[in-house]
Amino acid sequence: MPVNVLMPALSPTMEKGKLAKWLKKEGDAVKSGDVLAEIETDKATMEVEAVDEGTIGKLLIAAGTDDVPVNTPIAVILGEGEKLGDAPKPATLVAGPKPAETAAPAAVTAPVPSTPVASVVKPEGSTRVFASPLARRVAKQKGIDIAALLGSGPHGRIVLKDVENAKPGAAPAAKPAAGPALATPPSDEQVLKLFAEGSYELVPHDTMRKVIARRLVESKQTIPHFYVSVDVTLDHLLELRERLNLQAPKDKEGKPLWKISVNDFIIKAMAMALIKVPDANVTWTESAMVKHKHADIGIAVSIPGGLITPIVRNAELKGLAQISTEMKDYAARARNRKLKPEEYTGGSAAISNMGMMNVKNFAAIVNPPHASILAVGSGERRPVVRGDAIVIEQQMTITLSTDHRCIDGALGAEFIGAIKAYLEEPGLMLV
Repeated sequence: MPVNVLMPALSPTMEKGKLAKWLKKEGDAVKSGDVLAEIETDKATMEVEAVDEGTIGKLLIAAGTDDVPVNTPIAVILGEGEKLGDAPKPATLVAGPKPAETAAPAAVTAPVPSTPVASVVKPEGSTRVFASPLARRVAKQKGIDIAALLGSGPHGRIVLKDVENAKPGAAPAAKPAAGPALATPPSDEQVLKLFAEGSYELVPHDTMRKVIARRLVESKQTIPHFYVSVDVTLDHLLELRERLNLQAPKDKEGKPLWKISVNDFIIKAMAMALIKVPDANVTWTESAMVKHKHADIGIAVSIPGGLITPIVRNAELKGLAQISTEMKDYAARARNRKLKPEEYTGGSAAISNMGMMNVKNFAAIVNPPHASILAVGSGERRPVVRGDAIVIEQQMTITLSTDHRCIDGALGAEFIGAIKAYLEEPGLMLV
């Protein structure tokens, strides 16, 4: 029978994506493995491959359509002798602008659920439902209004067991008493009234900027941040870095195989510190503390329109040259939005380095599931008191932002102290 091509989940947390581009048109023959379309998420552009051979019978979603839910049918592949009318009916979805070469329908009709609909009441004032893609799919199959369920996952996220426990005809449990109401941000109209007409232009938010904004607001609203700062002397590190780079082996063209940066030392130092202070190598959940066995470090990389955080896995086990090589590859592919979801999801801590931008110090926002993020300022020559003398040293300021639920002040001080010790005496990272 005809096969529906579904909107894929490119990461465990992906709920929607943008169908950026069709690479096949209606009537094209395809075989398993052929690339059908490009999908954009907030972080990367990925390809959708055909899993069956046949002919493209219909493109259900137009190129350029935003916010296509995961598992929504986006195209139909017909086998030999099959007709479009034999295909399963997809769910309702309003498409975006039609591509020039195809005529995708603006909407298709959803079938009436065959299972009883749960008797539930949508909570007042709700704006967005946070649920896993699997929970959404199962709720849809059961005819349950997922907006009325109470989530038991992190930060109230609705997970599969919440849907499975929802009985048709049963009212949802009462929500816990709400805390102080958050201030409502001004509407677009209210903001624009503050400026003279014609004195500005509107640049619509793309998917990446929307997701960054949402995640930052969630982080500051749900994570109690705590900050500690120290100054780090870099003289020994810079001397070692220079010696290592001078001794780098050359390729056939005479180019060094590596060029270790200060940031590579910082990645290694933070990883070693997480292993030395294991209570800081954690992730908070409502039911338990997740203690990690390895140090997976996320590195904030600026890309057009936002940033992405590729993860250096098991960084405590890797040498500086290997870390340097991985980061150069990650950074290049990140700027082209070609990272795979598994390369930028997860991790237990992160680094944001603005030293190359001449920023002296700053405090970064924790990005869950990380419990901490290290903000790195620029190195500069500073007068420092050593004994009774004033000497000039190369120093930088680093600030550790932590999730105070799992890393309190004393633990945060111990953690950043370990990072400082490794950076000031980098030979300790080699033993």
